[in-house]
Amino acid sequence: MSVALAGTAPATFEIKSAQLPLVALMLKSSDLNRLAEEFAQRFGDMPDFFDHDPLVIDLHPLNVAEANALPDFGALQTLLRQYRLTPLAVRGGTVEQTALAMAAGLTPTPDASVQRTAPVLAPTEIATSPEPVPMPAQPEPIPGALVIDKPLRSGQQVYARGRDLVVMAMVNPGAEVIADGHIHVYAPLRGKAIAGARGNADARIFALSMAPELISIAGIYRTSEVALPESVQGKTAQVRLVPGTDGGDDKLVIDAIGH
Repeated sequence: MSVALAGTAPATFEIKSAQLPLVALMLKSSDLNRLAEEFAQRFGDMPDFFDHDPLVIDLHPLNVAEANALPDFGALQTLLRQYRLTPLAVRGGTVEQTALAMAAGLTPTPDASVQRTAPVLAPTEIATSPEPVPMPAQPEPIPGALVIDKPLRSGQQVYARGRDLVVMAMVNPGAEVIADGHIHVYAPLRGKAIAGARGNADARIFALSMAPELISIAGIYRTSEVALPESVQGKTAQVRLVPGTDGGDDKLVIDAIGH
């Protein structure tokens, strides 16, 4: 027989479990000067890209690249706050690294999980499909996809925070389209396109005429310094990210659509 027992709850507070969405910085180098340069290159012209997002610093990649490195966590936090990031925690560090991070005010979170994301700002090769692929079904845009009806001129930038971006007109050279989700360009794409801007490795880029200055998914990017193959240059195509094998870097893959 079950028995219900009366209890007394505090009148002024309750303590419950909570989940906090975090941005993860996969730190790959202790060279903060280089990190500052690359942050400036990636986010320098987007001062509002982050909105005081809480952040966990993941040291696993650092310990693969630089075993037992001891970053200056105070300087690292100062750098991150300049870009409206709020460092809260650290994971994946050695005993010495964790002690330094705690001394700088960070909380160790060994049980925090990080979704699969591609290495940040690592150039990669781009592959092409050996054979044409059939037109795939367009993925359903998440609610509230941002739709742009007018051509984007050089110097213009559009960012779809937390959603997909649909562009119905040309993205001219010098223009930049950014989305946390997918990017659909139903016209020539000749500027820059950055999908999965906050680490969504499943994001894709679609264009009726693929001729970009730069394409990027979850931090993996490719510039126009190396021309696209003729099989996809100026053609209807999609760009996606494929996980690397045996611990290798993820790769951008571009597929012609309907050819």
